[in-house]
Amino acid sequence: MAHLVLPGEPDRRLFAPPSRRAVAADDRLSADAALRTMSAGIALLWHADYPAARRLLAAVNRRIPQPPPDDYPRYRADRARRARLLSLLYVPLDPGHVIPLHRAPDVRTACTAVYGPLDAAAALPLRELLGVLGAAEWRRKGVAVPALGARIHPHYGVFAPVRQEYVDLVAQTPLPGRDLAFDIGTGTGVLAAVLAHRGVRRVVATDTSPRAVACATENLARLGFAGRTEVVPADLFPPGRAPLVVANPPWLPGRLRGPLDHAVYDPGSRMLRGFLDRARRHLTPDGEAWLVLSDLAEHLGLRTREELLGWIAAAGLRVVGRTEAAPRHPRAFDPADPLHRARAAEVTSLWRLSP
Repeated sequence: MAHLVLPGEPDRRLFAPPSRRAVAADDRLSADAALRTMSAGIALLWHADYPAARRLLAAVNRRIPQPPPDDYPRYRADRARRARLLSLLYVPLDPGHVIPLHRAPDVRTACTAVYGPLDAAAALPLRELLGVLGAAEWRRKGVAVPALGARIHPHYGVFAPVRQEYVDLVAQTPLPGRDLAFDIGTGTGVLAAVLAHRGVRRVVATDTSPRAVACATENLARLGFAGRTEVVPADLFPPGRAPLVVANPPWLPGRLRGPLDHAVYDPGSRMLRGFLDRARRHLTPDGEAWLVLSDLAEHLGLRTREELLGWIAAAGLRVVGRTEAAPRHPRAFDPADPLHRARAAEVTSLWRLSP
């Protein structure tokens, strides 16, 4: 038995109560036996070939029963349970973020960027490590943004602009003015970059996430917009008023179940309603608030169009225009996935709102 420690958080014990146990595992362990052990809340610390650990993780995932296809709340709960279960397969890390397993990849740069230096032996869920490595590749290659004619480089934990209909909407809607704009919840800084690219003379971007602030600052500097843009940590709005305030809040109301859910889920629609309720105080009299929002929540039964229009009216705003775009989903359609079925009917809108 052993305790497992996540790099960067030496006092955090990563166990599902009540067992708080870990056992050694190697390629003699079958996927069925691994699933039984992990279902009991017992973590597995891998000691064999690294590719075999990846094969075991995939095999265990295939053995977890799928939720009912028409029940989105159960679907979400299943995804969270599946993530917790699969996160009980760990790989060891030596100081310096070195995996002491045969045929293991070099993860030093990727892990240091996320966790900082590692001076003691630790262990990391293989599922999380794969996410860190995938994010490092996104950051290295970047995401092509045709509206910019350039690439945006997302950091780990910051939503990557792989779907770009919302970017195109901001790139094509007529501007109410070019003096100043606020980009609320900037993420990678892609919308701030689009506004600067369109000739807005000063853009102030905000975000509550330190990772996002660093990511947006880096991207805007790389694109040559550092002199006309500023990224500040703030809960929604910076001080002052602007002719244009833009927000692309998370599109689904729902409880956060993991650290990467912030880009997709907005608990209690807090960001959406906060943006609407406070927009008037940060708009010039003839300014516009641009709300970029998908109707995915409506197709999933999580919010109605009447609720959204009611929140807009209650905030003292009126709709002066709306532009729509059908998303281009890169993933194959899975009829058993309720999220995929809803996305087949999804429309993304840019709502132009004024006081």
